[in-house]
Amino acid sequence: MKHLFTILAALLLAFPAALHAADAQIQKPNIIIILADDLGFSDLGCYGSDIATPNLDRLASRGLRFTQFYNTARCWSTRSALLTGCYPQQIHMDPPQGLMPVWTRTLPQLLKPAGYRSYQSGKWHVFGAPEPVADGGFDHSYKLDDHDRNFNPQKILEDDRPLPPVAKDSGFYTTTAFADHAIRCLKEHAEKYAAQPFFSYLAFTVPHFPLQAPPEDIARYRDHYLKGWDKVREERWQNLRKMGIVNCGLAPLEPALSPRNFKPGVLTKLGPGEIEHAVPWVQLTDEQQHYQATKMAIHAAMIDRMDREIGRVLDQVRAMGAWDNTVIFFLSDNGTDATVMVRGDGHDRTAAAGSAGSFLCLGPGWSSAGNSPFHRHKIWTHEGGISTPMIVHWPQGIAARGELRHNVGHVIDFVPTLLELARVKPALPVGAPALPGRSLVPAFARDGSVTRDELFFHHLGNRALRMGDYKLVTAPEDQNAWQLFNLATDRCEQDNLASKQPDRVRDMVARWKQLQDRFTQDAGPVLPIPK
Repeated sequence: MKHLFTILAALLLAFPAALHAADAQIQKPNIIIILADDLGFSDLGCYGSDIATPNLDRLASRGLRFTQFYNTARCWSTRSALLTGCYPQQIHMDPPQGLMPVWTRTLPQLLKPAGYRSYQSGKWHVFGAPEPVADGGFDHSYKLDDHDRNFNPQKILEDDRPLPPVAKDSGFYTTTAFADHAIRCLKEHAEKYAAQPFFSYLAFTVPHFPLQAPPEDIARYRDHYLKGWDKVREERWQNLRKMGIVNCGLAPLEPALSPRNFKPGVLTKLGPGEIEHAVPWVQLTDEQQHYQATKMAIHAAMIDRMDREIGRVLDQVRAMGAWDNTVIFFLSDNGTDATVMVRGDGHDRTAAAGSAGSFLCLGPGWSSAGNSPFHRHKIWTHEGGISTPMIVHWPQGIAARGELRHNVGHVIDFVPTLLELARVKPALPVGAPALPGRSLVPAFARDGSVTRDELFFHHLGNRALRMGDYKLVTAPEDQNAWQLFNLATDRCEQDNLASKQPDRVRDMVARWKQLQDRFTQDAGPVLPIPK
C-alpha cells in the first residue's frame, strides 16, 4: 500500500496540469468577465504599453495572454456575441434590427441550471434583449444607457428600473460606479449565496469617447505624450515583438484616411489644435502637438483608473475567499476609435480637457497608436478593429504562469468555454442553430490545442474571413476590393496577395457569401422590439 501511494504521488507531481484540472472539478468555478470599451490591442502594460495597469499585468503574469483573439469591431455586436455565443448576424444584431430570435439564450440563462447567480455592472448595449434582468437572465443589474458621458450620465437602470438622473455637479464617474456595483453584488453573494457559484459581467465604458477622466489621473500623464504617436507606436511594436506577442511589421499611418463619421465644420468647433488625419507627428504645429498629447493623456488616465477599479473588485474576490477558484477574463469590445471627432454635448472649449464639459474623441493618430502594430481602427474588420488583448487567470484551474496562447479565438467562444467550465450542456430550444464557437478550455493547458476552420466578420460594409493563417478583407474605403493576407507573417496587413493567389480569393469570397446567407437564414424574420 505504501508503495502504491509513492507511485501515485510521483504521477501527480509529474503532471501538475492534470492535478490542477482535477482540483478544478471539485467545485464549479466562479466566473468574471471584464470588458473594456474601445481599448486598443497595445493599450495595456502587459501588451506593450507604457500606461500603468499593474492589476491587469499581475493577472497576465500569473495566467495567460492570448495573442490572436478577436471581437466583432463594434460595441453592441461584440456584446451580443459574447453573451449568446452567436455571430451577430444570426441574432439580428449586425445590423441591429429587432428582437433576437426566440431561440436565443444568454449566458446567465444557460448557467442558471448549474446553480450560478449572475450579475451585470456597466454598459449593456444589447439592442435585441432590452433589459438585463427581465430579458437577459441576470439576478442583479446596473445598466448604463448613456454612452455620451463618463461623468454624470443621465440614464442608469438598476435591476431594470430607472434611477434618478445623476446631478451634473456630483463628480459621479462611471468607472468607479460600475466597480462599486460589482463589489456590492459580490458582497451580497458572499453573505447570502456562498454555496453557489457566481458569474459577474463587468463592462466598463472607458476608454470609449468622450475623453473624460478625474483630473488627478490625467495629471499622471501630463505632457508624457509630447513625444508623439510615431514614437509611441514604434515603442509598443518593439515591446510586443520582445514579448513574443507579434512577429509582424508596423502598419504605416494612413494620412489620407478620414474618420468614418467626420463632419464638415467640426475642426472649427474644436479649435486649431484638432486635426483630421493621422499625419507624421513632426508635421503638427506646437499647438497641435500639445492638444493631441493632452487627449492621449486623458485616454491613458481612463485606462489607468479602470485598472485601479479592477483592483478593488479583485480585492473583494480575495476577501470573500473565492480567489483560487474564480476564472477571470479580460478583453476589449473592439480596437481604439477613429470614427468621430466630438461626442455628447458638443464640447465646451472653455472647459478643462477631460472634464465633464469636455467631449473630445481620440482621433486617428492616437487610435493608430492604441492599435499598434495593426492596421485601421474600430468599425473596420482589419486587425486594428477586431484584435483584442485577452487575459485569462484561474489559480486553481490553470497551471501555466505568464504564458502566451497563440490559439485563434473569438468572442463567440465564451459561451462554449463557460459552459464547459460549469459542466453544462447548452439547453437550446428546437430551431436554434449549433453554436459556432469553440471551447477554449483545452488551451488553458496547452497552446495550439484549439483549432477551427474559419472566422467570419461583417460590419457596416467591412467584411472579412479568416481561414487558417489566411485572411480575406475589404472595406468601402478600399473600393470594396478584396485583399488577401497571410497573418502568420503579416498581421499588419501590408502585403496583399490577392493578385498572386486568385483561386484562394475566389474560394474564400464564395465561402464568406455562404456564411452570410446561412447566418441571415438562422436569424429568421425580424420582430420589432416592443415599446
